Amino acid sequence: MLKNKVVMITGVTQGLGKALTLTFAKEGAKLAVCARRENVLAEVKREAEALGAEVLAIKADVSLSRDAEKFVALAVKEYGRIDVLINNASILGPSPMPLLLDFPEEDFVEVIRVNSISPFLVARRVLPVMLKQNEGSIINVTSEAGHIGYAGWGAYGISKFAVEGLTETWADELSDTNVRMNMVDPGEMNTEMHALAVPDCDYELADPSDVVNVFLYLSSDDSRKINGQRFQAQEFNQEGL
Repeated sequence: MLKNKVVMITGVTQGLGKALTLTFAKEGAKLAVCARRENVLAEVKREAEALGAEVLAIKADVSLSRDAEKFVALAVKEYGRIDVLINNASILGPSPMPLLLDFPEEDFVEVIRVNSISPFLVARRVLPVMLKQNEGSIINVTSEAGHIGYAGWGAYGISKFAVEGLTETWADELSDTNVRMNMVDPGEMNTEMHALAVPDCDYELADPSDVVNVFLYLSSDDSRKINGQRFQAQEFNQEGL
């Protein structure tokens, strides 16, 4: 279903990004992945290659225009096309997260900038490629905190509201094309980021590898007509869609 599809994923050194990389590797996809931590990125690359995948791994901070441009340009040079883009990279900000009244201005600005500009910059560079080949799927990772405002989720939650607005607006702009853009809320997962966000968590969390099915679906030809939709990964798994 996904064999030889070219799949780009941002932010792959831990949590969901790493789980997605290894899952798509098992599915036979050709991978272009990026992250800021080069040494950890190299280890993820080795793990994916051990599963038989072809992997292009690029050190990049995709909140910077030049790095987003580099990442996409190298992927196109390597593979000649891009079938799927998963915008996963994001940052949390201060931990524990302060209430907005006490949120440092510099941290607030940085979280909003990184989490909202990264999917914009990469998608803006990828879309001309997808439109030229007349097909493609872009998947933006959101959060429940980007759909409903919760006290204590600070700039991170607000930045994900921006991602949801970006997705809906761009999906509407793409409605007359064969390129689609959707978003996935993976739910609370057992990740380093969640541990920083909820340091006193006392309830069971999903493993990142358990929420990947919806990403496989949105990357497949089965979802060709799906555009501008919001999926909850853990409910998707339960429903077995």
